[in-house]
Amino acid sequence: MASALRKSPLRAAIGIALLLAGVAALLLLSSPGGDPGSSSGTTANSTGAGPFVKSESASSPFPPLTRNLSAGLTNHQMAGQRIVAGFEGTTVPPVIRSRIKAGLIGGVILFADNLGSDARIRHLTRALQRIRRPDGLRRYPLMIMVDQEGGLVKRLPGAPNASAEQMGRRGPAFSRRQGALAGLNLKTSGFNVDLAPVLDVARPGGVIADTDRGFGSTVKKVKATAIPFARALQQTRVAATAKHFPGLGAARQNTDFAVQKIRLSRAALRRVDMAPYEPFIAARGKLIMVGSAIYPALGRRPAMFEPKIVRGELRQRLGFQGVTITDAMGTVAVNDFGGTKRAAISAAHAGMDILLYGDWQSAGRAERAIAVRLRTGKLPRGQFTRAVNRILQLRSSLAD
Repeated sequence: MASALRKSPLRAAIGIALLLAGVAALLLLSSPGGDPGSSSGTTANSTGAGPFVKSESASSPFPPLTRNLSAGLTNHQMAGQRIVAGFEGTTVPPVIRSRIKAGLIGGVILFADNLGSDARIRHLTRALQRIRRPDGLRRYPLMIMVDQEGGLVKRLPGAPNASAEQMGRRGPAFSRRQGALAGLNLKTSGFNVDLAPVLDVARPGGVIADTDRGFGSTVKKVKATAIPFARALQQTRVAATAKHFPGLGAARQNTDFAVQKIRLSRAALRRVDMAPYEPFIAARGKLIMVGSAIYPALGRRPAMFEPKIVRGELRQRLGFQGVTITDAMGTVAVNDFGGTKRAAISAAHAGMDILLYGDWQSAGRAERAIAVRLRTGKLPRGQFTRAVNRILQLRSSLAD
């Protein structure tokens, strides 16, 4: 679970007065419609299309792509666009600044220990965006991510002012309002990607239920309340990230600290745990985070290293055409799998677009590892190019 990449105390809560001016207008824009139901069944063209051809499915979060956005980038810059890294402190470290300037990082993730006062948060996010990037990347905003689920997992003060469990209990209208407020809070602070909402169906006794991170214990409840949150969030130009595919509702422990094997049948996983992702995809949700639990019914590897899950279930069966992102690439499951370089290569091979790191050192090793495999042809260039183009389309969609 990305929420524990790096732990630090939450700052004291403050009011949301700065947000109120835009709330009413944003809520009027929020779609009042109910749950969009299941996806249309369109299958993503994950292997047959050229490197920058996209299907025009109604559920695609991005417009059709007619040119290669990554043309002119070096192998290392191509690899760098797939890397998101964390760092320590409340100012931009020289190594992060230099890697952004060189095009070797596509985004950053910030934690509570990076964030001071409101003014310091905005100063930090503006400083990150103002770093001059290479010519081919200058038009694309840097991804600045944060875990802002609400409840126990919230890096900034302010909205959302309820946990996912509370939003689920209070219904779609409340959840939609919390998504709008959260988006305004994040946008005002300079963030453009929220690693939320959690779409895990919270089974009793599981870690998601025990920590109030799930919107409900039934597919119907999760669909009815998590999707309005995501829709409203994205209407503020903050991208929503559904997590943790294919579902952590049955996990007994946090996957950051313990390897979890979820021994549900393929049929049960599809019927319950993956079901909330169908309306998220239909609603043009932009990112989906794939978890690090192991699902023996679907494959032997942790989910984010398993092509049968990423390419098979998510891309081909559900038709997701947005950006995939790993859960924390520094957990027990990842370390047991073989260390930073092997894990990065395996994730890229499985079909993960973005690799998420809590520290810049691991991120640098990962970038170099996948760049070398790209140069030598061990990671297919066509697939690599499609991943980078999806990321650049995402970043383009976040521009003011």
